[in-house]
Amino acid sequence: MNLVLIGYRASGKSFVGKELALLLGWSFVDTDQLVESRARLTIRELYAQHGEEAFRRIEAEVVREVGSRDRQVVSTGGGVVLSDANVAELRRDGKLIWLKAPAEVLWHRILGDQERLRTRPPVDPATGLQQIREALAAREPLYERAADATVETQDRSVVDIVNTILLLTGLKGDP
Repeated sequence: MNLVLIGYRASGKSFVGKELALLLGWSFVDTDQLVESRARLTIRELYAQHGEEAFRRIEAEVVREVGSRDRQVVSTGGGVVLSDANVAELRRDGKLIWLKAPAEVLWHRILGDQERLRTRPPVDPATGLQQIREALAAREPLYERAADATVETQDRSVVDIVNTILLLTGLKGDP
């Protein structure tokens, strides 16, 4: 079994995923990092040079590979749910957990993460919040349909979120 974290960019998937994997004694996998490694480009560079279609193609390859393994905590890209095939692959041996936060919280987190601002698709400070609202309006039904459980991340510590996921899934960390 795998635990798969889905949700919009900056929802906490990587931070929570690393802690969850540590507590469970499982591997941590970040599909965006695997895409970057395979493309030998940052996601920003991949989008700029080859477009979103190339990114989604590589993402689907990575998801197929990741979905075939066991005992992993998987942090996915925010748009992984745009493909029914990706969701089916991740669900094959995984429980999907939607990490959810309001658009304003996500926007604040995005602006505060300089590394991700450098490596992820660019955000326009003038329209970024509105873009997040629009993306969430389109994606929230997909996250909801894909998720086995939903965990709100606003105003919660990583430890609290991890404990909630462990409770919801019935898993226990390694002693």
